[in-house]
Amino acid sequence: MNYQELSCLLFPHIDKDVSYYEQLYPEREEKGHFVTRFAPSPTGFIHMGSLYVAFISELFSRKNNGTFFLRIEDTDQKRLQKDGIQNILADLKQFAFTIDEGPMIGGNYGPYIQSERKEIYECFAKELVSKGLAYPCFCTKEELDEIRAKQEKNHDRIGYYGKWAKDRNLSMDDIREKINQKNPYVIRLKSQGHFDKRILFNDLVKGKVSFPENDLDIVLIKSDGLPTYHFAHAIDDHLMHTTHIIRGDEWLSSLPIHFELFKVLGFKFPKYAHISPINKKENNRVRKLSKRYDLECRIDFYYEKGFPIEAIKIYLATLINPDFDNWYNSSHDSMLNFDFTFKKMSISGPLFDYEKLVNISKTYFSLLTASNIYDGLLSYSKIYDERLYNIITKYKDYTISVLNIERNQKRPRKDISCYQDFKKLFWYMYDEYFNEKDVLCLYKDLSQKPFIKEIMLAFLNAYQKKDSEDEWLTKIKQICDKYNYASNVKDYKENQGYYYGHIGDVCSFIRNIITTKNESPNLYEILKILSDESIKKRIEQFLSQTN
Repeated sequence: MNYQELSCLLFPHIDKDVSYYEQLYPEREEKGHFVTRFAPSPTGFIHMGSLYVAFISELFSRKNNGTFFLRIEDTDQKRLQKDGIQNILADLKQFAFTIDEGPMIGGNYGPYIQSERKEIYECFAKELVSKGLAYPCFCTKEELDEIRAKQEKNHDRIGYYGKWAKDRNLSMDDIREKINQKNPYVIRLKSQGHFDKRILFNDLVKGKVSFPENDLDIVLIKSDGLPTYHFAHAIDDHLMHTTHIIRGDEWLSSLPIHFELFKVLGFKFPKYAHISPINKKENNRVRKLSKRYDLECRIDFYYEKGFPIEAIKIYLATLINPDFDNWYNSSHDSMLNFDFTFKKMSISGPLFDYEKLVNISKTYFSLLTASNIYDGLLSYSKIYDERLYNIITKYKDYTISVLNIERNQKRPRKDISCYQDFKKLFWYMYDEYFNEKDVLCLYKDLSQKPFIKEIMLAFLNAYQKKDSEDEWLTKIKQICDKYNYASNVKDYKENQGYYYGHIGDVCSFIRNIITTKNESPNLYEILKILSDESIKKRIEQFLSQTN
């Protein structure tokens, strides 16, 4: 067999050799730095699992003064979704990833969309054919199904290898005739591996792993002229000089294939870190977080709730290395200053804990200024709640004051976990929302309290905005004394049969009528922010419903 003649027959349009591309994409100047990539397929939305892998790739690159690039792997044309690439770029932008190279960004190692690199893959395939390391295969689907059926019947391994590789040794005349007849074909690797031999490999996460050598004549170039993932991955990561390939551990079993491809192509083998999936505990079992069944796996779930991107990234960092949690809580320093290592990553996969994410986000919000939160709330509500957006735009300074309640303290409140929480927590601070709420049932319960009408009238007559908190409290105590509510909780506990209640009850009456809530941030601060007109109107509304 004249393999050089065969390569020209299969790839007559390829006029460049591999040395051309080796020169076109020289080694990067920064020696010893991490070069990592995120390589999604535009076949669906980015989910929490893929976001996790992307985050790890960028994080380790940044910590090592490296390069983080985006590559779109779109060779599976049948599964592509409309606007898939644009959606990926939008998600990465939304999550504030800093991409050094990629589609729409550019770089010296592009194109960064695999379907635009077709001739590169064909050039390397031609090289392998010319060395007798690859060949055309004309097997139809029916023939491949027949091979599989025989293997199953004989209890043989499934695959195209050894005696089952029926087109491996076709003559030149047979190949030429089939091409002249326009029979579709793929280009397969002529594997040099032996399944009874093993390769040893050191994965950065899994540690030492061992696999049988690859002996499958895998497809390199499909019948549509585009490469398979395996072939494209090897060529792209070589030419783009990726140093660390960080990917999901569903690809771990493909290592023997990739090992052989790098070997036959003459490439230096990169370092691999196979990341275990994020898991979820459900009842008494642990399963992989599912983009089909779990809302928290969908990125748009976090968009719609308004979780800060920074808080999500802090949570993801705790999944990478568990000891990051304590370090961050004590320092609140940049995560780039933490010593992340692959060795500390969970081999079986971290457990997703939504409540922990919520608590991390609450802590994150507690450290922000009211103005910072307002800016984020404005951006969020502009997309997801137009009415709220219009209200807080109209009352900017007022809203910042609301957000500032109990914020300038040693232990600021931790009630906001996402921007969606704001309206749930503080709707009563806006008359536009308060006047729409049905509070009659609340009034009915309160109307049964002893002297409730007299207490609220007394409070309405006594309250003044200029009062300090101590002055305000003194007036509340005076009202308590007048209507036989203990102005001191201790006195009430010692003489419960004598009093109708205590000062805490009276404050609760005021809180209930002004906010409809049983619990709220500091009542004095709420009253200071609300207008006198709103306070008066709410109390009078209650009194009008009280017999």
